[in-house]
Amino acid sequence: MSNLDRNSESERTLAAEYVLGLLDPPAHAEAERRLAHDPHFAREVEQWRTRFAPLDETADIVSPDARLWSRIENGIATPPAARDSEPGMLARFWNSLGALRAASVAGALAALLLAVVSIGSLQYARQEAIRKPIYVAVLVSDPSKEPGAVVNAFADGRVEMIPLTEINVPEGRALEIWTLWDRQVGPRSVGLLQRARATQLNLENLPRTGENQLFEITLEPATGSPTGRPTGPVLFKGTTSRTL
Repeated sequence: MSNLDRNSESERTLAAEYVLGLLDPPAHAEAERRLAHDPHFAREVEQWRTRFAPLDETADIVSPDARLWSRIENGIATPPAARDSEPGMLARFWNSLGALRAASVAGALAALLLAVVSIGSLQYARQEAIRKPIYVAVLVSDPSKEPGAVVNAFADGRVEMIPLTEINVPEGRALEIWTLWDRQVGPRSVGLLQRARATQLNLENLPRTGENQLFEITLEPATGSPTGRPTGPVLFKGTTSRTL
């Protein structure tokens, strides 16, 4: 290795140790002096600062341990022979780089964990969106204004009816559920029940449920309306509204 190469390597090492704060006071003062008057050394320092910046940004602020000063005092009191046996500046530098590499790996693992958690959160949000209805209709009785059932329409096209009260169904009769989205088309039957229970409504061949769409429950013969239109009394009815 030429003197020029050795000088360049020594300068890079000095710049790195300066940025990492590994220099003793005399060496730190020399680095400060060179930083003010040596543009090449200043560029080396800036390059190391740029390289270490991502680690600085991910580091948490940690308050010094209360026992820090006692450890510093004990270090100052260490005999010269013991200090002479300590690793040199270059060794400390590479040891510090090892710590930095470990910190970098830890940061990468933390980023990966955050990504996994974020993906999990997105999946959870997506599942919640699927479970939450986008339109709701509360079906009430005209005479009493009491709610009798609720209709939930979901983003994937599913529509369900959930009764909110007991509904008396005489023998030989059934509850038929209708929907009306266009008065020119007229109501369409979407379910037939022998008793009040939660059920999925059949709207597969109909336009997707929208806002202000009418749903109603009528009392019909056990086999359903003979005309394809409501013939019995309307027990409960209501129109859909978009959920928040």
